[in-house]
Amino acid sequence: MFKKRIIGFMFSSALLLSFLNSGCNKENNETDLDEEITTVQDNATAEKTFSDVSGIADEAYNSIITFKSGTGEGDLIGNCATITFDTVEFPKTITIDFGDTNCLCPDGRYRRGIILISFTGPYREEGTVITHTFDDYFVNDNQVLGSKVVTNEGYNENDHLYFTIAVDGQIIKANGGGTITWISDRIREWIEGEETQNRFDDVYLITGDGSGKTASGHTFTEVITQALRRELSCKFFVIGTFEFTPENKPVRIFDFGDGECDNIATVTVNGKTHTIYLQ
Repeated sequence: MFKKRIIGFMFSSALLLSFLNSGCNKENNETDLDEEITTVQDNATAEKTFSDVSGIADEAYNSIITFKSGTGEGDLIGNCATITFDTVEFPKTITIDFGDTNCLCPDGRYRRGIILISFTGPYREEGTVITHTFDDYFVNDNQVLGSKVVTNEGYNENDHLYFTIAVDGQIIKANGGGTITWISDRIREWIEGEETQNRFDDVYLITGDGSGKTASGHTFTEVITQALRRELSCKFFVIGTFEFTPENKPVRIFDFGDGECDNIATVTVNGKTHTIYLQ
């Protein structure tokens, strides 16, 4: 398990600021703009939060290989968590404990509480199920509930390993800000780099959909309409489109481009296309 990085893929949160700055909402009234900001921001919060869980799990496992048990090191954990690894028998477990008080992690987010990871077998083995759950886990004082389940489905007709990723979660926002509901189903196909131990030559295709409800009670859906191509040598998706549809709003079509590793994408609303810059 975890011979390569388990990557959590996130696309919506990087778009929020750029989308709002692109001028797409100039024709909306102030109420519509407020609703638009809330919908996109809550979707972004949920997707980013649950995506980071896989990165945290990966860093924890890497630190275990080196130190057996102890503190984590990396872009997400830093020195904020104590990590323990139960290796007696499958299903094996990793406990990542950020403590009872907020700790500022290297990515600029405060975390506290526990992430629990259970896996039924090696990461590359068909049928292995990796389950992530939470015990009083908070990110920036937002409580994270629910589960994220990654399942190794073996090799597909293209002879590529692929994984299903299911998230069924909630985020209780700080200071009585309401509850975000987030449900996501993804398929991650490992199309290049499986045979090496260099994660930077890994390439994945991501398909699937998601839905949820904002803290204010507005529903939204998103559907990947062209597989998102993620090359780990680039921090952005280089190809792919998805449709994001807020409740009672026109569909937004996001396009990541034609294969260049850059931060340029487009969004089309009501037939008008606007350039955005990913953060």
